[in-house]
Amino acid sequence: MRLATYAGADDGAGSHLGIVLGERIVNVEAAAKSLGLPDVHDDMLGFIRQGAQALATARTIAERLEGDASKGLPTSSVRLLAPIPRPQRNVVCVGLNYAEHVAESKSVTGNELPKFPVFFSKPPSTVIGPDDAIPWHGNVSTSIDWEVELAVIIGREGRDVAEPSAMGYVFGYTVANDVTARDLQQRHQQWYKGKGLDGFCPLGPVVVTADEIGDPHELEIRLRVNGVEKQRSNTRYLIFNIPRLIAEWSAGMTLYPGDILLTGTPSGVGVGRTPPEFLKPGDVVEAEIPAIGVLRNTVGG
Repeated sequence: MRLATYAGADDGAGSHLGIVLGERIVNVEAAAKSLGLPDVHDDMLGFIRQGAQALATARTIAERLEGDASKGLPTSSVRLLAPIPRPQRNVVCVGLNYAEHVAESKSVTGNELPKFPVFFSKPPSTVIGPDDAIPWHGNVSTSIDWEVELAVIIGREGRDVAEPSAMGYVFGYTVANDVTARDLQQRHQQWYKGKGLDGFCPLGPVVVTADEIGDPHELEIRLRVNGVEKQRSNTRYLIFNIPRLIAEWSAGMTLYPGDILLTGTPSGVGVGRTPPEFLKPGDVVEAEIPAIGVLRNTVGG
């Protein structure tokens, strides 16, 4: 099932939770009411927190309305937002999780292959949605880089999660771009500042639920800048797979429904190129995982 947060033409600043059915999007809350199904929240975070009942209701809606072109709105008539427009906690990220990326960045960072996952975080103010502009913080940095990543959305509360049961805590997946100011990253000798500027975490375009994705370790992942491919790999090459990441992250720390985990980027980032390449105003960045969709953003001026 494909879920999205969207705003219609007449919604002003409001947003809704929808099921994407082909070229149409159906409001989950309204459809549940019209079909006499249990109530569900009209926002992604509230929906995830409702748990299995909300998912069951959404699946029933999808089954009943699949192929009914009279229901919902054309996706072309709405604006997709970040699936969780304002996370309640920092987005947790993993660095150095593809061997080829570690190799390409070694000359800059000096990093070796990690023995344990390398965690850092991005504040909620970094999150923007599909087609939103990546802010140009030219007074702060002009060494802005791209990083396509698979993002995991947590669906259940848990602490000290064991690897064998970790996938049961996953609600779904989306596409992320871990935008990074490389000069700030090097200057401060840690990653929070260089990766934490406003608008530096595009997410979207949809969340695909875990059952539909199947094996998240067999997903093509790629990124283009102005139509030119810069990154291409597969999540099978993650150094630390998703169960290991969840187990390590949750050790002594409680995970909550709606928490977001970025799993790392493959090789092909700008800083690892000769000479280095960085984004500039007007550039169009397309981060893509075909099983989920294309996350497209333009760098602002």
